[in-house]
Amino acid sequence: MKDIIQNRDIVVVGQQGWDSDIGSNNINIAKEFSKLNRVLYVNSPLDTITILKNKDDEKIKKRINIINGEEKDLINVGENIWTFYPKIKILSANWIKFPFLFDLINKSNNKKFANEIKRAIDELGFKNIILFNDSDMFRSFYLKEFLKPDVSIYYSRDNLIAVDYWKRHGIRIEAEIIKKSDIAVANSTYLSEYCKQFNPNSFYVGQGCDLTIFNKDLIKEEPADIKNIKHPRIGYVGALFSLRLDLEIIKYIAESKPEWSIILVGPEDDVFKNSDLHSMTNIHFLGSKDSSVLPAYIKYFDVCINPQLLNEVTIGNYPRKIDEYLAMEKPVVATETIAMSIFKDYTYLAKNKEDYVRLIEIALREDNESKREERRKFAASHTWENNVKEIYKAINYIYKLRNGN
Repeated sequence: MKDIIQNRDIVVVGQQGWDSDIGSNNINIAKEFSKLNRVLYVNSPLDTITILKNKDDEKIKKRINIINGEEKDLINVGENIWTFYPKIKILSANWIKFPFLFDLINKSNNKKFANEIKRAIDELGFKNIILFNDSDMFRSFYLKEFLKPDVSIYYSRDNLIAVDYWKRHGIRIEAEIIKKSDIAVANSTYLSEYCKQFNPNSFYVGQGCDLTIFNKDLIKEEPADIKNIKHPRIGYVGALFSLRLDLEIIKYIAESKPEWSIILVGPEDDVFKNSDLHSMTNIHFLGSKDSSVLPAYIKYFDVCINPQLLNEVTIGNYPRKIDEYLAMEKPVVATETIAMSIFKDYTYLAKNKEDYVRLIEIALREDNESKREERRKFAASHTWENNVKEIYKAINYIYKLRNGN
């Protein structure tokens, strides 16, 4: 228990709201923090452009109601955890080209944001806080100065500065916030090495996953729309987005092995929708499915694939779907990346499209009960509890440095 942090007050900021429609590392980490500590989960303040563009969105309407005092801003959402909606509007600044002017407006925004967080902290009686920042590099840039936390943590889980929105100011700003944070933590080895360029106290802390439904024994029936698709089945589950997936790999597999069935489950972007993959008779697009039924598809695949496209956006990403595949005991062939290195003993890593065909053949041939059990056990180790324990270790490392140990 020496690496556990408990009975502390932790303030969590980030990019995703508590009411987000998609899964969020930040929310899962906050919930895990709250098992031993008091936690304030702070939603981002509304900015002017978001209000203009999304004024009819129910979530935006709710925040405006809160700003107008018509709904509560501080809500208890579980034992030891509260979510907070700041009662302010801030100016949109990312469009500004000049760094000095961006910094001026951004600091003003940060001060307003910090004052709102202080109000919630005072209401809850939080003291000597730990500040956990999930990649909110702009709106939370000055929170260390304004809130004066006992420990400030920057959490990196995506290579954001490769995305157009973040490039203009993010390349400079993220490096600075990582440098001045007490510690940086990351969910992939690639991102932890990136953070170490600016802060030697940067740590790989792994990734948590909720694999409860990814249990083959819970699934009793094969989905109707794959019953008539012949084996071997090579499957992918997830968003079919051309920014992240390599269409040429999928096409090459299908052309090289017409006797294999390639099954793709998930929503498509326009590039996928208009691709010639749809004309290939051994590729089956099954469309978007509710997340609750995805394990049933995986169970009836023979090999799972993740034909990731290598680019600035994807290179550092932790591939959570790999844990889901492995939890279902499936052999996995995936594109070799730095982030995939932790899976090397449990998956087959491909460097090119030719590797995919060769490794799928090996995966089909080598699959056995022993390997299935090893995959399941490895995936089961990637829990939110273990993830947060690694964050606690990083925090305690800072305390040891301060104490001269």
